[in-house]
Amino acid sequence: MDDFCVFWSSSDDFLSNLSKVLKRYREKNLTLDWEKCHFMVTHGIVLGHIISHNGIEVDKAKTNLIVNLPPPTSVKAIRYSLGHAGFYRRFIKDFSRIAKPLTNLLAKDVPFHFSEECHVAFIKLKEALTSAPVLHPHIWGDPFELMCDASDYAVGVVLGQRVDKKPMSYIMRVTL
Repeated sequence: MDDFCVFWSSSDDFLSNLSKVLKRYREKNLTLDWEKCHFMVTHGIVLGHIISHNGIEVDKAKTNLIVNLPPPTSVKAIRYSLGHAGFYRRFIKDFSRIAKPLTNLLAKDVPFHFSEECHVAFIKLKEALTSAPVLHPHIWGDPFELMCDASDYAVGVVLGQRVDKKPMSYIMRVTL
């Protein structure tokens, strides 16, 4: 598991909640990279966003990487670009439609030709990833949604919310 956060309103709540999370880790034989673990911090980076008393802000280092990403010149570069954007695909309205010219270049036996249509799609995805907030804090009064997916060897779960019928907030992401 990459990222998880334990929130609290008091030190006792934090220790109780952390104990539950770590117990679950032991039950599932999961391990933590202790060099990446941070406890009782007032700010940090989660899913590429800075979380602090100021709220949720985009990590400028991540957006600078995307802003400075040159147009792809190969199929490998298309995969790299779509990999960056794909992480946030649920937050980008019409992601698949926008990315279609780029994903068409990934088809087998298709010659690589980065057309004007591909360039426009690439620019639109960059703008969507850098201009609008893609992660929002949860709204306690609104309903939560649990999204699950499974394969032969893994189970993935995301706890989130919808705002105006669009998925807008990922509170927790777990893969076992």
